[in-house]
Amino acid sequence: MVALNPRLSVTHNGHNTWKLHISHVQLNDSGSYMCQVNTDPMRHQSGNLDVVVPPDILNENEPNTLEGGVANEGGNVQLVCQATGVPEPAVQWRRENGKDIVVRTEGREKQVVKFVEGERLVLNQVQRTDMGGYLCIASNGVPPSVSKRFDVQVNFPPNVKAGNQLVAAPVESHVLLQCIVEAFPTPLNGWHKHDGMKLYEGEKYTISEEKLNAYTWQLNLTVKNLHKGDFGPYICSSINALGKSDARIRLQELHLPPKPTTTPTPYVPSTVKQPRRKQHYSTHGKGHDASKGANTLNRDTYIINHILENDYLGSLIVHEGNGGHGLVGMNGATMGTGNGLGGPGGTNGGLEKPRNTQMPAPIPSRQPHSILKNKSRAMDIFSHRRTVAFVSCCLLMIYSLLMLLTFT
Repeated sequence: MVALNPRLSVTHNGHNTWKLHISHVQLNDSGSYMCQVNTDPMRHQSGNLDVVVPPDILNENEPNTLEGGVANEGGNVQLVCQATGVPEPAVQWRRENGKDIVVRTEGREKQVVKFVEGERLVLNQVQRTDMGGYLCIASNGVPPSVSKRFDVQVNFPPNVKAGNQLVAAPVESHVLLQCIVEAFPTPLNGWHKHDGMKLYEGEKYTISEEKLNAYTWQLNLTVKNLHKGDFGPYICSSINALGKSDARIRLQELHLPPKPTTTPTPYVPSTVKQPRRKQHYSTHGKGHDASKGANTLNRDTYIINHILENDYLGSLIVHEGNGGHGLVGMNGATMGTGNGLGGPGGTNGGLEKPRNTQMPAPIPSRQPHSILKNKSRAMDIFSHRRTVAFVSCCLLMIYSLLMLLTFT
């Protein structure tokens, strides 16, 4: 090595390779390095070292002090951000929380942008909406990038606005009055009554304020248990070094309509509807005939009941005659008991099939029956007749339903 530097060293692999090592690289280590072989002729190989430096922002001002970061509303603010690094870094300005930067010119024209390039940011004719943090970001492709925050402050006198200039509330209630204050620097806020009496926190009043942003506050006044003397104007005021402002809220009584006096309706327990009892009709139709206003349903039920009785009971009526004993069926048909069942006829014991193709006339009351003398034969006949009666009953029920729908 030609240069004697403790941060430089050379290693050899014992054969044909030499390596140059540089420790704790510094900016002045940049440049060309040559490896030379002293042969005849001499041979050499050169290499270039570029040392890069990540960006850095110079702090020319004292901590917590910002040059040109404060101005009155309508004035100008200039922010300067100087950055160093190799290669030379690029500087970009952005606003906190992604807000837009408003760039105004002398002709009151403005341009809304997301970022501004360059070491200087000039804000002309600043407004209260321009207040907040601005970030200077320097980067040169060598990580990491660096940033610095500049706080822009715009001074202006207070501006007070009432949430509602007229508020109405009934007596013995609580009411909330609100004002919005915009001012910077931070103002001194308060509440007064129309006679100039200052209001304080206590049992009668609840006073609070909430900061909405860097220059906006919401003032709250709650008046409890209103009475006649609480109605009238209320004043919310704000004052700072640049001026004073107030707003007036008028509180008036709200007259509610009187509550109507109503007599409570007595409670009547609901009665459970009793099941309708089946009506029993006499064979003579006394008390429930159509001429006395009976409905169609009762009349059809009456007819069906008598038809069923004729089907089951009328077929078993026994008459005693001179020619022997016999069973009398419906419509007067007789069945002989001497030599068995005969064909259709009167005295040969024939069985006549009941005809139920039309609505029967009212059935007369039955006379007392004789005692059955031949029980076994009567039961056989009853079994046969029961099948016929069931079919007849079904047909009559269908007919009665059709009649009921017709009358309805």
